[in-house]
Amino acid sequence: MNKRLFEFIEKSPTAFHTVANICDTLISKGYERLYEGSKWKINKGGKYFVTRNDSSVVAFRIPADDFGGFMIAASHSDSPCFKLKENPVFTDSGYTKFSCEKYGGMINSTWLDRPLSVAGRVVYKDEDSIKSVLVDFKEPVALIPNVAIHLNRKANEESSLNAAVDLVPLVSLEDSTASFKASVAELSGTHEDNILSSDLFLYNADKGVCWSDFISAPRLDDLQCVFAALDAFVSAKAKTSIPVLAVFDNEEVGSSTKQGADSDFLYNVLLKVSSSLGFSNVDFADFLAKSFMLSCDNGHAVHPNHPELTDKNNSVKMNGGIVIKYNANQRYCTDAVSSAIVKTLCRRAEIPFQAYANRSDIAGGSTLGNIANTHLSMITADIGLAQLSMHSSFETAGKDDTEYMQKFLFEFFSSSLNFPENNSYTI
Repeated sequence: MNKRLFEFIEKSPTAFHTVANICDTLISKGYERLYEGSKWKINKGGKYFVTRNDSSVVAFRIPADDFGGFMIAASHSDSPCFKLKENPVFTDSGYTKFSCEKYGGMINSTWLDRPLSVAGRVVYKDEDSIKSVLVDFKEPVALIPNVAIHLNRKANEESSLNAAVDLVPLVSLEDSTASFKASVAELSGTHEDNILSSDLFLYNADKGVCWSDFISAPRLDDLQCVFAALDAFVSAKAKTSIPVLAVFDNEEVGSSTKQGADSDFLYNVLLKVSSSLGFSNVDFADFLAKSFMLSCDNGHAVHPNHPELTDKNNSVKMNGGIVIKYNANQRYCTDAVSSAIVKTLCRRAEIPFQAYANRSDIAGGSTLGNIANTHLSMITADIGLAQLSMHSSFETAGKDDTEYMQKFLFEFFSSSLNFPENNSYTI
């Protein structure tokens, strides 16, 4: 499974490529593509998906019989990286370099002295239309060099890296402005004069590795959860609820975009599903009240050199199974009910689980669960897998945990949640 995870990550250098890979898998499994802005014809027993901005996707499967709610697993397609500016290539001091912006809260130092490639989407004029296409250089084309210890004697002391000075990627010794544009055009299948704009990103070109008890790779946050959720979704057994796979872009920058978890994307998709099947708005509200959502995003494992940074009683370990996240201030939206449901499914799937909470004097980051829940209010739990070096360009997780997550989500997608009137729940 980790070999397949590495292959998925390698094919997913950007959020656009991640969603394209998900769509390819769904199509191969018989899912039909739908489009926003078009009338949907949805049938019982059908399998469908829809994308937004080519960087977010929602897939769902309609039971053959009547259904009673949605079982949603949500994760995110983006990771911290560098985005090339609109005019990205410039020369300085005899070097050609890229002009970039930081995307997300990365660990800056981990991007130094790494082989970096370029991928993303290019938009160009194609006769009378505007066409969007994905590109991936695949091979290293840039690197951000460290300053030698001889020139910076304080390099091993605490220091900050200026994004406009210290984190500028080196491309070549010659003026390669024209050749870069030509290469982008060639990968796009058009002439460079036709290119109108692009969303291009630098990414770590290192491949994933399995070693000792661990796996290490770029973009484990959050492609490890995305991969496990997709694999579980397409293989899950049919139940009376509608299984939904949701993968959002822009989680790393707050989700407040048209394709983020703070948008109307998921709400509109589920509303159109209900309406297309002939249900009223009141029926739709009833379905949401009988639904369950998982926010799947990795969490922080106990650090081997700094265990003091984690809570003594609520810390998690790699290869320890599903991480259930808790926070009193609702940065994570797990509560007693949603936690109990997750634990029940873990026990049924015979996989371990563990509880995570931030140390009380250290503010943790939030994720997409509480954000999406403001648009579609339902019982929700925040879960993930334990990892080290979150937001590094090369992250580490447990070698057994990908399979744990896949098995758990298979059980989740193969289940339905029922709400009897006496305040008890069955799944």
